[in-house]
Amino acid sequence: MSLRYIKTELPGVLIIELDMFKDERGFFMETYHYRKHTEAGIGIPFVQDNHSHSRKGTLRGLHYQLRHAQDKLVYVITGEIFDVAVDVRYGSSTFGKWAGVTLSQENKRQIFIPKGFAHGFCVLSKTADVVYKCSDFYTPGDDFGIYWADPDIGIEWPVKDPVLSERDSRNPRLKEIPEDMLPVWS
Repeated sequence: MSLRYIKTELPGVLIIELDMFKDERGFFMETYHYRKHTEAGIGIPFVQDNHSHSRKGTLRGLHYQLRHAQDKLVYVITGEIFDVAVDVRYGSSTFGKWAGVTLSQENKRQIFIPKGFAHGFCVLSKTADVVYKCSDFYTPGDDFGIYWADPDIGIEWPVKDPVLSERDSRNPRLKEIPEDMLPVWS
């Protein structure tokens, strides 16, 4: 089995295409392979898996942790989402830039989002089940957010009037976040 790693405009953010083997019984695929990922430059020891179930129009994000920064490997079990990574590493040449990809149960794609990037997604199908691996544990009080519709970032979300949490509807714009509350590019 081979995996295909597709570079995006953002350094370190990769789209991963999985091989799937189908027959009359169904299908089989590897969703994670440490050795193959390491050879592609993302040999991350993941410590936590999360599963999110959401209805159509839901937008979650843009989220990041600062002191307990997380690499994330995101994929969809059922449904379809538009997934986004935003470079929030202060001093980076791609600071404030974003990359997005449609992930679905049909295309079996994944996205790898390294530390220093904010993450968010919106649901395009009736419902969606999203699973993502994290390289550090969720730490209450260390989670931050950026306004999903920040005009300076200019994400082209494919939903109008998304369903948001109270928190996500009140997140600040990137330019309103003090430098010491952002990861530093190195």
